[in-house]
Amino acid sequence: MNSLIVDFRLASRNLGRNTQRTLVATLTVAFGIVAFLLAGGFIAWIFEEMRESAIHSQFGHVQIVRPGFFEQGIADPYAFLLPEESEEQALVEGLPGFRGLAPRLVFSGLISHGETTIAFIGDGVDPVQEKPVSSRVNIVSGRGLETADEAAVILGDGLARGMGVAPGDVVVLLATAANGSPNAVELKVAGTFATTAKEYDDSALRLPIEVARKLMRVRGATSWVVLLDKTERTAEACRNLSGKLPGDRFEVVPWTALADFYNKTVVLFSRQVSVVKFIIGIIIVLTISNTQMMSVLERTTEIGTSLAIGLRRAALMRVFVAEGALIGAAGGALGLLAGFLLARVISAIGIPMPPPPGMAMGFLGEIRIVPRLAADALLLAILATFAASLLPAWKASRMIIVDALRWNQ
Repeated sequence: MNSLIVDFRLASRNLGRNTQRTLVATLTVAFGIVAFLLAGGFIAWIFEEMRESAIHSQFGHVQIVRPGFFEQGIADPYAFLLPEESEEQALVEGLPGFRGLAPRLVFSGLISHGETTIAFIGDGVDPVQEKPVSSRVNIVSGRGLETADEAAVILGDGLARGMGVAPGDVVVLLATAANGSPNAVELKVAGTFATTAKEYDDSALRLPIEVARKLMRVRGATSWVVLLDKTERTAEACRNLSGKLPGDRFEVVPWTALADFYNKTVVLFSRQVSVVKFIIGIIIVLTISNTQMMSVLERTTEIGTSLAIGLRRAALMRVFVAEGALIGAAGGALGLLAGFLLARVISAIGIPMPPPPGMAMGFLGEIRIVPRLAADALLLAILATFAASLLPAWKASRMIIVDALRWNQ
């Protein structure tokens, strides 16, 4: 331990002998870390926004359904109905972090207006219970649903444009009722809505759950959507519910199992961040290695003298590696500080972004530097400079003493 302290003391003194080169090396590391933080922070913000948008517009944190509903329920929702009220709902409401439970009745059918008829996927919802669950559903025009039995419907923005309807128009919904006969209902368009998923907005509509039950001639719901106070509680909630609800009657599905687009986006962008991390690491290694090699050449006579008076080659190598580690630590810390400050400034201004593929709206981007990203950045700085110092340190430790002593003679 004492020898390690001595190594770092010698390394810090050596770095102080050429402040200009040390400053350039430190700034190189810092700029690399800032670039990594900004790129990774933007991706981290996108992940968080996509996650919360998916949860608070479509999926909730947890959905409770009959087993097999998501495989066959859209085609035959009547075989997967949950009770309207039951003891199991009370168990759900007792979850730690529970914020709300909203019943949904999912069905499909045809919507008509004038000469236009389009297939849709509908959600029968209770507007009061659904409000906290769907807080990220944006009303584009008109208004949202107000009561559970009003004769009104809200359409996805893409579906409304395809139908050529606006708030105040009247549409007809046609669906197959539980007894197998067709049934229709005439509803007034209260408004249009938009989520982050364009595909969903192009085919979705929502109507009061009591109206949906009358249309389908059923009671109950196809799913219970559970909202928690924190997304991080999802796994815990699923474990609790799976232990309390009978597995042959209820299936507990976390939002991650439903958000396919989000999951694929995370995989794609995470690989991109890894590539950026690798490129920045290579740049740091090459730059610091070149800087350290120049230092070795300039101090050749000094290295020869040190070896001649008995300094062990391993100790000499440790000093050069310590110099690299100190540059990495200093550059990493400076990069973290600068990255945090730039992230705040950029987030306050916002980054105008066009609608990504599969999404309906553009947005103002931000930079979100999470603790894991900051730790990765600091680790990248230290490991890259450590790796960059190995070759110069090895060359310095392998010098022939006689040749080193007469280097400048």
